[in-house]
Amino acid sequence: MAPSEITLYTTRTPNGIKASIALAELGLEYKKSDAFGHWRLTFFVQVHPISFAKNEQKEPWFLEINPNGRIPAITDKFEDGKPIHIFESGSILQYLADRYDIEHKISYPRGTREYYDINSWIMWQMGGLGPMQGQANHFFRYAPEKIQYGIDRYQNETRRLYRVIDTHLAKSPSGYLVGDRVTIADISCWGWVKAGSWAGIELDEFPALKAWMEKLRARPAFEQGADVPPATEAEKKPKTKEEEEKAAAEAREWIMKGQQADAKK
Repeated sequence: MAPSEITLYTTRTPNGIKASIALAELGLEYKKSDAFGHWRLTFFVQVHPISFAKNEQKEPWFLEINPNGRIPAITDKFEDGKPIHIFESGSILQYLADRYDIEHKISYPRGTREYYDINSWIMWQMGGLGPMQGQANHFFRYAPEKIQYGIDRYQNETRRLYRVIDTHLAKSPSGYLVGDRVTIADISCWGWVKAGSWAGIELDEFPALKAWMEKLRARPAFEQGADVPPATEAEKKPKTKEEEEKAAAEAREWIMKGQQADAKK
């Protein structure tokens, strides 16, 4: 296997933390590398924080990496020595597992039953949980006017999806989504469930899901990976309801600007 030269482009969003958690589970440590505030995984991974406020994800250099203009994305040196760009968080997880998880710490061998079960849960998250909860976030937090139908529609669909995963986890002997270990399936879903309250969804009615979330939160790699790039001290402090509204209002402003810019293209 050729030496890797991964650069991870990300922020601390439910999709953004997937790759950093996976890399941490594979046993790598983050260390500050230079005066510009970049962070490097020991030996071969550099982290480039993407600023939504500056619309960095829409800059031409980043669109060369991800034509869709979203995070996360990674670049790497492929086995032939040439660069490769991987975008979409589920695809990144599969790439890291296929290429770097030689000991199957967070995956199962290709062709096994568990391998395909993992793929099913990743597709479920990418096609259902992420989009539906993302829309719940938008109508509940960011829409310039409150549209109750939109809020109810997407919060209820998110609850239905939480119930799907809660029912599955209640039957799981290991407490994980697939097999007897944490896998990229768990990593794919965890960040969204962790952020459920931001969409107005609480976990008390989903006991198995809540236990799973706390079980994974207790893993050092999840704590470490969820803090990439590192939060400031102010960001780490619990927010009051007023502070949450202020944060939502600030995000709403650049979301609306982005939508207006996209509409002109």
